[in-house]
Amino acid sequence: MNEKTHLDLFSGIGGFALAAKWNGYRTVGFCDNEPYAQAVLKKHWPEVPCHKDIREVRGELYAGVTLLTGGFPCQPFSVAMRSHRKGKEDVRYLWPEMLRVIQEAKPTWIIGENVVGILNLALDQVCADLEGEGYEVEPIIIPACSVGANHKRDRIWIVANSSSIKVEERKLETSGDRSQSLGHDRERSCEDGVFGGESKERDAFRDDPRVLRMANGIPNRVDRIKGLGNAIVPQVASEIIRCINKIMEDNK
Repeated sequence: MNEKTHLDLFSGIGGFALAAKWNGYRTVGFCDNEPYAQAVLKKHWPEVPCHKDIREVRGELYAGVTLLTGGFPCQPFSVAMRSHRKGKEDVRYLWPEMLRVIQEAKPTWIIGENVVGILNLALDQVCADLEGEGYEVEPIIIPACSVGANHKRDRIWIVANSSSIKVEERKLETSGDRSQSLGHDRERSCEDGVFGGESKERDAFRDDPRVLRMANGIPNRVDRIKGLGNAIVPQVASEIIRCINKIMEDNK
């Protein structure tokens, strides 16, 4: 059985790595430029190397990795930074560097994550870049509340797979421009959950009323407060990776 491996870019405090671990992946590399995030990653994954600058990551060292993930910086697109939303003109727009690593590493699967503000500023370019590299791409809005969190927290998840993987029958129905494919009923998904079944990760959500902008989804409140703005919700990523695993099993 081939080992499932994972390269994590813009790693934050390890949300993607946690989700990958839950689904049987071994993380082989991190990248984050924040000292606090680096310390958290070293604490929980001491054996995994952590690059300090995306510009220094040599993708060929991770050639053939199964899954590459990255919550590339959201500041150029975030509505919280409305007066400074420069999109692709922002110096923090680092998607081109993530694309370079993808070109060099050639992962089978890719999951990108960003705020919904990317929709009108750079999403089409990101999808076109991936399609130009031979990937089939599906951007989906999934809120944190769809996996049981007590806050909405809409995020765009960009899921891409090598064109050698047949997933036509599993793709979402889309028509017209990409914004239409993102227009599912998010209010319903928060009420009913967009994912079925039970998960051992779902009982990990806890609130702390003393903390502004509570970050539900980081288990056991570990390393949570200082990393509030530097984490994905791993339960959402875990559901996506679980679907990826099922597709790979079906294609064996």
